[in-house]
Amino acid sequence: MSGHRIGTAEVESALVSDRRVAEAAVVGRPHEIKGQALVAFVTLKGNVQADPELKEALRRHVGKEIGAVAKPDDIRFADALPKTRSGKIMRRLLKQIAVGEKIQGDTSTLEDFAVLAALSASDE
Repeated sequence: MSGHRIGTAEVESALVSDRRVAEAAVVGRPHEIKGQALVAFVTLKGNVQADPELKEALRRHVGKEIGAVAKPDDIRFADALPKTRSGKIMRRLLKQIAVGEKIQGDTSTLEDFAVLAALSASDE
């Protein structure tokens, strides 16, 4: 992204290091200027409420942990992330949602289809 090599795992680790974040998954989407834009899908702990101030606080937190260039372009809050039955996050599906594509491919290993439906609906 913008000529920098930033791994999504680094950004995920920075997000999860915030005490309010339970889980995070980061994917890239095409960006006409930067090449790739980072989109973070974040689930929050307990009674933490998602709001624009929290989005900006998380962006600042990533900037402090890694650097300003690693700040996600978009943070989307979710009640849960799409996972396989073994607990692996299905980033391929998150990437399709981030790009605005229709979900394609094998979803037979998806643990909870309602999570995918909720993420797709929140994107509209």
